Amino acid sequence: MGMIEMQYTSTRDSSVRFTASQAITQGLSADGGLLTPYYIPKLPGNALDELKDMPYQARAVYVMKQFLEEFTVKELTDFAAAAYGPEKFDTPAVAPVHTLNESTHCLELWHGPTCAFKDMALQMLPHLLTASLTKTEEFRTVCILVATSGDTGKGALEGFKDVKGTRILVFYPKDGVSAVQELQMVTQEGDNVGVASVIGNFDDAQTGVKRLFSDEALRKELDKRGFFFSSANSINWGRVLPQIVYYVSAYCDLLRDEKVQPGQAINVCVPTGNFGNILAAYYAREMGVPIDKLICASNSNNVLTDFIRTGVYDRNRKFYNTESPSMDILISSNLERLLLTLTQDVDEVKGYMQQLNATGRYQVSDKVKEKLQQRFFGYCCDDGETEKVIGRIYAKDRYLVDPHTAVAFSALEQYRAETGDETPCVVVSTASPFKFCGSVLSALGEKNIASGLDVLDQLSEKTGLPAPAPLAGLRGKEIRFTTTVEKAHMVDAVLSMLE
Repeated sequence: MGMIEMQYTSTRDSSVRFTASQAITQGLSADGGLLTPYYIPKLPGNALDELKDMPYQARAVYVMKQFLEEFTVKELTDFAAAAYGPEKFDTPAVAPVHTLNESTHCLELWHGPTCAFKDMALQMLPHLLTASLTKTEEFRTVCILVATSGDTGKGALEGFKDVKGTRILVFYPKDGVSAVQELQMVTQEGDNVGVASVIGNFDDAQTGVKRLFSDEALRKELDKRGFFFSSANSINWGRVLPQIVYYVSAYCDLLRDEKVQPGQAINVCVPTGNFGNILAAYYAREMGVPIDKLICASNSNNVLTDFIRTGVYDRNRKFYNTESPSMDILISSNLERLLLTLTQDVDEVKGYMQQLNATGRYQVSDKVKEKLQQRFFGYCCDDGETEKVIGRIYAKDRYLVDPHTAVAFSALEQYRAETGDETPCVVVSTASPFKFCGSVLSALGEKNIASGLDVLDQLSEKTGLPAPAPLAGLRGKEIRFTTTVEKAHMVDAVLSMLE
């Protein structure tokens, strides 16, 4: 029996069947569900051993090919060379693993052009998308709509900048991103890019973007103008897939450097917002990477912590703007994909999502909760604890982490204290500390924080570490975008940007 053809289906309707290129082109299913592979392919028995001596680019081709039947190895090899090459990433390892001690490793995902983990997927997605347009014979211009809590916006802008056949529009919450993050977006170069801030928080921006996707009148108007919408948010399968690669890669590095033995299990601890990053770790496990526990780390917006502990998802709670803004999210879109795996029942998932829409909460069955808790542990910490962790790790290991990564280290400490489990753990580091200089400096005891980009120099002087080139390069860049919209008027912003 040959391979079953890899198809993609909606989390809310099992009659939907797409190829990979159709799923990537569309981004979201018309029923509001997320397009998800019909099954997760298993890595051949000796794959990890084979991959351990390969460079990151070759690992990416190998893993992605399992999901992308209609893409040739040559295509994927070209994409990986362009996405993860030396002009994009400041280390040949692309996603290096930094070892703190024999049981604690840190996977650094911020060596790309915007200094955040979103680069890992958003450097690859434009290649997958433009190739998919050709394969599906789509001649309209794709308009990528993005809601960002800080890093996705810049990552997507940088990935799609001047890519032919694409336009990209990014919406970010007016007061919900760091100063450096905002500067990165409003100074973005490229002829096909647009940026606007939304009055409100990330959930307002995300809900607004989802509403644009389902606006029939807008869809018809854009079709007349030769455009259609797709997504670069982590609801697009082309975003989640490249993220699976770095978990496979991290395990291969540990094997290669003999920090784990073949088959030895590791845990993974991930700072979590929209649930895409930790979901990719879950899929890597399903493929056969020996990952045991998945530790989900949240800040004060701890809706996932409560969900993992109680089986109740309830977004009716106070929203906090924290020092780890990429996790300031109360509606974790990608959780829906995990629910499909745990329930194997689209109607059950659809029911939960309808309840979430109507009442802001849902409670999973005991069976689902039990499956969830076999694999996932959830912990959270507030800004005060985040800063303490940054200070502690720097003092003990001379290793500097950003607030999101610190939230993950806090979760790992809590997990180990509670369970006594000393299994080697990979902590996922999602952003350069230089993206959040103010918080990091204050964690290191600085009282007077410099203003503007001078804060980069201040952190450099304090730690002896150079600021990453893409951030240092923001100096003197002109501000191109100054539009602010009410969330009810996002449609007008889209129409004027697509004149």
